[in-house]
Amino acid sequence: MSIPSFSDENDAFGRPVSETKSVPDFSRVLVVGKSPINRVVMSKIVERSGLKPISETPETAGKALELFIPGTVVLDGGPDNRDCDCLMPVIAAARRLAGAATPSVILLSNSVGAAQSHELSSLIDAVVTKPITPEQLQPVIDRMAGRVRP
Repeated sequence: MSIPSFSDENDAFGRPVSETKSVPDFSRVLVVGKSPINRVVMSKIVERSGLKPISETPETAGKALELFIPGTVVLDGGPDNRDCDCLMPVIAAARRLAGAATPSVILLSNSVGAAQSHELSSLIDAVVTKPITPEQLQPVIDRMAGRVRP
């Protein structure tokens, strides 16, 4: 499976970045995590919801968020729920740019209560505990995607 990623000139679907920069695209879900295996699993679940996954590492996801605003972001928090902390300011900026709670943010966590213990818990809309399964994650993606669609 080839999961789209970004180039400097075009978004993952070949459109010029200037056309997509500040308008939220509710059909897209940014999937972020250090583990390539987890990103593939999350992307497959996103596809089952009829949405388009964009798979990025925490290091490259910031650039993607600067280029477009997805309807939903799924973050794999890693073993300590901190793998994607570097993205929180960029997500906050995307929400300010969109003028709403878009993108919705789903945190995949090893523990219950992760959002409350997270410093920027106001940016986390839902927490799904691991292991990642379609039965757990897909209903949350469907709910978050439905919540933000116009």
